[in-house]
Amino acid sequence: MKAALGLSESATRRVVAAAGQAPSLFNTQPWRFRLAPDRIEIHPDRGRRLIAHDPDDRELRIACGAALFNLRLALHAHGVTPVVTIQPGETPDALAVIRPGPVTVQSRDDAALYAMIERRRTNRQPFLDAGVPASDRRLLIRAAADEHTVLHAIDHAERTGLRSIVAAADRRQRDDPACRAELQAWTGFGHRRPDGVPLSAAGPRPEPHDPWAYRDLGRRFSGVRVSDSPSRAEPFVVVLATVSDRPAEQIQAGQALQRVLLNATSLGLTASFLSQPIEVTENRRQLRQLLPCRLHPQTVLRLGFSSPVTTSTPRRDPADLIARTSLSSPGR
Repeated sequence: MKAALGLSESATRRVVAAAGQAPSLFNTQPWRFRLAPDRIEIHPDRGRRLIAHDPDDRELRIACGAALFNLRLALHAHGVTPVVTIQPGETPDALAVIRPGPVTVQSRDDAALYAMIERRRTNRQPFLDAGVPASDRRLLIRAAADEHTVLHAIDHAERTGLRSIVAAADRRQRDDPACRAELQAWTGFGHRRPDGVPLSAAGPRPEPHDPWAYRDLGRRFSGVRVSDSPSRAEPFVVVLATVSDRPAEQIQAGQALQRVLLNATSLGLTASFLSQPIEVTENRRQLRQLLPCRLHPQTVLRLGFSSPVTTSTPRRDPADLIARTSLSSPGR
């Protein structure tokens, strides 16, 4: 792997590896990086598009935004102050470009987030019966605001409506043969591969009594998830939203998502995604009506405490993430 931004080859590899730890729908890892002496560019890996679930590439851009945030943290930890341009226009197909800025010391908070990158896990297991403290909720809301987005907490009155929207979107995708085939292609496998969601990380299979509509990622055993009973704590349910809905805002939402997730990890929290209403146009429109000020929903999360999530999803080798084809080429 060649060096970038004055870093050694080994440091460049560590930086790219950190970027590749970002979350993505079905762990497709739909990003690639172009390394140059004066910059690192982030490009979509269009060979990893999810045409049925994400036809507009919204979640692809959000995933690349999350990788961009990791890259920012990793570069600063290695002495490079990142200056980011989103959708620069100077390079075909680039979603963002990072160049070095004047040397600054990484803040203690960002250094702590960098240390959380390898510890962050998507939680596909049941949450524990423990509420998220108000101070933690405020910190996560502030984390999203730091990246110019809004983390809207779903209140008790909105929760029933959100459940209905998630369930409707889930039914529509379950009834769609293309969605079923795409889900099967990327999840529920037992053999070794560098991407997707293996059986070991799939979590319990969905059950009729579940309070939310969960995707079946191929798991073959049952599990009890958090109950709606008043005697049990409900996870913190939030919608990450933006004021406008251009591709640049979707990339920004990805950066905010990763800042929220890494802060949650530092607090001992885990997160699970309720992506279905983001992926079905009609249901996303209904979700938007739940939000204040007609914000645009980008991600739906449940955040709470769980038993330690020790199983991680596989990751591609950093060398495989480096672009080797023409930047104007839509292929991998």
